Amino acid sequence: MHRRNPTIVRGGEGSPPLKNAAVELTRELIARPSVSPQDCGCQPVIATRLQRIGFAIEHMPFEDVQNLWARRGDSRPCLVFAGHTDVVPIGSIESWHSDPFQPTERDGHLYGRGAADMKGSLAAMVVAAERFVAAHPKHAGSLGFLITSDEEDVALHGTKRVVETLKERNDLMDYCVVGEPSSSELLGDAIRVGRRGSLNGTLVLRGPLGHVAYPDATPNSLHEALRCLTPLTQRIWDEGNEFFRATTFQISNLNGGTGADNVIPDRVEIRFNFRYSTEQTEVALKQAVDDALLDLDADVSYDLTWRTSGFPFLSKQGKLTAIVEDAIAQVTGRTTEKSTAGGTSDARFIVPAGVETVELGPVNATIHKINERVAIADLEVLTQIYERIMHQVLVASPHEK
Repeated sequence: MHRRNPTIVRGGEGSPPLKNAAVELTRELIARPSVSPQDCGCQPVIATRLQRIGFAIEHMPFEDVQNLWARRGDSRPCLVFAGHTDVVPIGSIESWHSDPFQPTERDGHLYGRGAADMKGSLAAMVVAAERFVAAHPKHAGSLGFLITSDEEDVALHGTKRVVETLKERNDLMDYCVVGEPSSSELLGDAIRVGRRGSLNGTLVLRGPLGHVAYPDATPNSLHEALRCLTPLTQRIWDEGNEFFRATTFQISNLNGGTGADNVIPDRVEIRFNFRYSTEQTEVALKQAVDDALLDLDADVSYDLTWRTSGFPFLSKQGKLTAIVEDAIAQVTGRTTEKSTAGGTSDARFIVPAGVETVELGPVNATIHKINERVAIADLEVLTQIYERIMHQVLVASPHEK
């Protein structure tokens, strides 16, 4: 099987090897500390490069979020590459081996916050588009970019708002590749074709303040919370199904107490999350928590609020999915796995619009972690895969919608 050189892009005959273009752009983006929902100038950098190759640029700010919609062509099919410039906080900078916003190369990897999630993907997309347009300036259909600075945060004013706006003006997408880090161990070994739902709960319990020496006189709201919720952490909710892993319940935060060793707390706040398959519904999960809290001590009251991060979704799998699988095989020689694992992604706003969507990006082993990194060679390979996808959709087998 033919495989292209994954590390070097050469100039004309007699020219010295050129630097990896995707690596250079990744470095430029990492150097901008765009902790969500900040963009810190990443989108203007991308917009400038896309505008040079014929993209119409539209900035769509909503509230404090920066969004970029770029499109080359006005016919269909419309193939869109989507991603985000925002990153999660760095945590303790002392734990990093190098400054997270000073991209550093060592041991064949590029280190920095956002290297894998997902500035490396954005860079590969842009470079792939530059190469594709240079080779096919009169390609069929349209090539688009949808980029936001609000994926890692509440995601209310990013991709969600842009998709709504595009739909209102009949600016339709047919296919979408989201650059989320989908790979598990090797680039391209997995793609995402859906995600589990994410339901967040915040439980605040209030009981009488008391002395720890007299527990019989004062119900402990912290003990009450743990007694009621612990069975939910041990419960087998379902077995999942052909496309989705089993539903899980996880407690993520617990805060309470006065700071004193000898005082029973009068207030406790607990946050938890369901990652759920299509075997469950929000209504049923909420009811299960309500039922568990029925057993609280009569002297302990509570408030329970809910927030939905995303419903479970599964993209239709047709032409684009087959093209992505083939592109991975042709460039890397690997057979990819179709998966719905992982957290939430902005694909949850794109798939319901009827857009066949695939998530494909770097290895996700270090995302959101200290010393986040991406393999330097993978950035060139990913660029080649993205370029091949563009070619197969817009040149090899374009069609009218």
